[in-house]
Amino acid sequence: MAAMLARSNGGRSRGTAIVILALLLGSAFLVAIAPHYMKEGYSWRANAISESAAQGLTHAWIARAGLLSFGFAVVGLASSSRGVWSRSAVFLHTVFGICMTAAAAFSHRPWISGVDYDAVEDLLHSIAATGMGFAFALGVLVRLAGRPPGSRARKSFDVVAIAAATLLPLAMVEQDVAAGILQRFMFAIAYVWYAIEAASLLSRLDTRVVV
Repeated sequence: MAAMLARSNGGRSRGTAIVILALLLGSAFLVAIAPHYMKEGYSWRANAISESAAQGLTHAWIARAGLLSFGFAVVGLASSSRGVWSRSAVFLHTVFGICMTAAAAFSHRPWISGVDYDAVEDLLHSIAATGMGFAFALGVLVRLAGRPPGSRARKSFDVVAIAAATLLPLAMVEQDVAAGILQRFMFAIAYVWYAIEAASLLSRLDTRVVV
């Protein structure tokens, strides 16, 4: 019985890790292709990802699905990392995932002028996006503090991720003509950071028979 339970639990955990990686990959793909379905005038270099998921757009569902997949992946990863991550890290990354999901549910105002939109929904989107940024930076910082000695490469990438989450939003304000590129670079770093954590979770799973 113990052996059967071990196989069952190990299989479910491994399956969860694979689903998390698949959601991250799917999210990155949807976010990447969304600009190609925007009306003329949208620029992936200048316009934000949220603007490809804005209110009143025919194909906004593509970017929204990407954001939603990202949120679900991170919530699943945080939940599956209990006992490995600290409670603070689990909490902060869960907040990130929830805020990402909320950013998909509450859409940005349209980038096209003259289109009606819900100002309250736009405000809720901005709140979710702000919470997302703080939760990611703090969550990675807590994860950095909890890493064991010798994890030099992982710690170095943690520092890169924290710097990106802190400095790139400021650069987006100063360099609005390149805001889209900067945000997509920031998202790419976040995707890689979470993918590494999910792959690490997968490698830790032990499916050996318990007797």
